[in-house]
Amino acid sequence: MIDINDYINQGNLEQHCFDIFDEERAREVVALSQEHPGIRQELEKIEDTIEKLAENGAITPPERLRNSILAALGFPGDAIDIENLPATDEYSSYTAWLSAVEHLLPAEPFDDFFAHLLRQDEHIVQTLVVTKLNVPEEVHEEVAESFFILKGQCACTVGDKVFTLNPGDHLEIPLHVNHDIKILSPYVIAILQHRFA
Repeated sequence: MIDINDYINQGNLEQHCFDIFDEERAREVVALSQEHPGIRQELEKIEDTIEKLAENGAITPPERLRNSILAALGFPGDAIDIENLPATDEYSSYTAWLSAVEHLLPAEPFDDFFAHLLRQDEHIVQTLVVTKLNVPEEVHEEVAESFFILKGQCACTVGDKVFTLNPGDHLEIPLHVNHDIKILSPYVIAILQHRFA
């Protein structure tokens, strides 16, 4: 004969609710909850508590994160208005950006370097870049620089760290830190962004 209170106090029902048991133990808990009203009631309390905790702790992710996830899954993100460009960041959709600038890209085969100014105001300068050329070491003292990769692959050394960037990757370069870029694919298409304080 099972001691119901002992069985409950051992944490078996919580483990079942968090799907920690294997199938055999899970079937045991279900069978016992059907035989013993005390186990069934305790199981319902635990399930209700877990549901309330989930509801209270739920956070709606920012829209930018949703777009980034959709882009990573291959779905186009929200359309980008070329006349009113947003700043790029780690949540930007590279597929949406590529769609927005596609008509500006030169015909292949690309020259070694192509740049097209997209946005320039008192806060931000954004440039569409297609390059086959490495960027030698440089440092910025007043303008924050970032790269958002739309196509291709490159390696960016920032201080003593090396970052390999692929489509959809965004990298902020800290002020006063040496950095360089090595192109790892035949070419890279990117959004180069400079922010002014």
